[in-house]
Amino acid sequence: MKHGKKYTDNAKLIDRSTLYEVSEALDLAVKTGKAKFDETVEVHVRLGVDSRHADQQVRGAVVLPHGTGKTVRVLVFAKADKQQAATDAGADFVGAEELVAKIQGGWMDFDVVVASPDMMGVVGRLGKVLGPRGLMPNPKAGTVTPDVAKAVTDAKAGKIEYRLDKTNIIHCPIGKVSFGVEKLQENFDTLLGAIVRAKPAAAKGQYIRSCVVASTMGPGVKINPAKVG
Repeated sequence: MKHGKKYTDNAKLIDRSTLYEVSEALDLAVKTGKAKFDETVEVHVRLGVDSRHADQQVRGAVVLPHGTGKTVRVLVFAKADKQQAATDAGADFVGAEELVAKIQGGWMDFDVVVASPDMMGVVGRLGKVLGPRGLMPNPKAGTVTPDVAKAVTDAKAGKIEYRLDKTNIIHCPIGKVSFGVEKLQENFDTLLGAIVRAKPAAAKGQYIRSCVVASTMGPGVKINPAKVG
């Protein structure tokens, strides 16, 4: 894959053979995130588990202390008695059955979906649409809950979901380049702490196999996995 001059110049700042300390890696991610927009900094963590086995799944949610820097649009599925509470908490869209047809018709102007448990029969009909996009509400992520107002508040405050992909890697944003190293590290430590606490009992050997941080347009920076979590 051919990269542009800016990427190539940024890559020269990074020693690909070095496993950096967390603060050093984040500093490099900030220095190489020089696009004309405020780039997102992402973490990619490969775990020593096998996602094909149910007892080795790693999934959950955590509120980052400084949020992600992204404006989150929250959609709530709830019955009439909880709709006002969701609206008061800041939900962008609130409804019930009528939202199903709208989403099936291609409307996807939201980033997080929250549902009360009694609405999951309705939301389940959207599994093929929401599932592949990682938007399906899930109890482990706190997005299926009787307290829809709290779920909305958490999402707006920077709560993110982490989950394994098919290659046993977790991909998560931890903020924007403009946050600076200190805030990014606090978000990083919070996320990695949650991932470490979520280690399955069935996981054997080294749990965190590799960890890389990168800005949206920048090269990846390897972190020493022994210094993580």
